[in-house]
Amino acid sequence: MLQSRIAVFASGQGSNFAALMDAQKEGNLGGGRIELLVSDKPEAPVAQRAKDAGIPTLLLRPKDFASRELYEAEIVAELQRLKIGLIVLAGYMRLITPVLLTPYSGRIINIHPSLLPAFAGKDAIGQALDYGVKLTGVTVHFVDGGMDTGPVIAQRCIAVEDNDTVDLLSKRIHKVEYELYPEVVGAFAAGRISLDGRKTIVREK
Repeated sequence: MLQSRIAVFASGQGSNFAALMDAQKEGNLGGGRIELLVSDKPEAPVAQRAKDAGIPTLLLRPKDFASRELYEAEIVAELQRLKIGLIVLAGYMRLITPVLLTPYSGRIINIHPSLLPAFAGKDAIGQALDYGVKLTGVTVHFVDGGMDTGPVIAQRCIAVEDNDTVDLLSKRIHKVEYELYPEVVGAFAAGRISLDGRKTIVREK
């Protein structure tokens, strides 16, 4: 199945990428297989993680292209060559343009450290603490043309403690991310996720 061929996009340390790789090794990715890592920062640690794991990489600097669209056109060409069926954003710090969104509509997912639509955008954990909420969490969602505005696939709640700092809360949020994201990617790869308007349906195994 094409949807089982996965490309992960990342810009940083690659901790969610590592969690997905671990799930794949353990046979918990719904038959999915990571075929490519795409990064806009060739020097990022995630690139070395991929190389160490034997995962092919596409490392492109956006500033080397005349426009965002030309940068993404290069990526799309490689995705199509590899017959990628699912794009998983894992700390990819760039907005996606229609060049990538259009051919992969309904096949790009992202993870965000809040209960969307609350605290979209940057520093979601800091936003939640500043607002004083008692619950925050993690959201996996489809990607559309907005900032964290795509249909929600799955969410998990995390209690905010009175003594929480960004660092303390981040650690608990990341732990949940590393569990939830492989579950959702596996469900997608297994063909158990469908989209009806803004409503996402996840069928049981």
